[in-house]
Amino acid sequence: MSENPTWWTEEHSSGWERAKHALQRDWEQTKGDLADNGVDLNQGATDTIKQAVGSQPIPPDGMPNPGPRHGSPADWAALEPAVRYGYGARQHYADRPWDDTLTAQLQREWDAGGHESTWDNVKAGVERGWHSVRRAL
Repeated sequence: MSENPTWWTEEHSSGWERAKHALQRDWEQTKGDLADNGVDLNQGATDTIKQAVGSQPIPPDGMPNPGPRHGSPADWAALEPAVRYGYGARQHYADRPWDDTLTAQLQREWDAGGHESTWDNVKAGVERGWHSVRRAL
């Protein structure tokens, strides 16, 4: 079982619970855009941001967003811990840029957390979570 970084609070967990379904839908849309076996959820970046902050309802699983069509796939269950960590890190380190110094610190924290996946396998997901918060702010 992996552990949260020492700075992780209930506020991070609460925010993640609000945002994770929107980010999961964004991920599913990405798979739909890149592969024949994906699901088209009509999910664009604007939908993801609005859903993450609670200003747009999230349709039931597998159902597309209403409205006109918006212009390396992996399983969400495997990606979620990395995106969650990046989401929380962006809130905690809000005054820092995404750079080599920060990524080294995040890697040390990730490695200390007892996660099954290596940093090299999750860095892109962590960065995706980090930037998703910045877009929503």
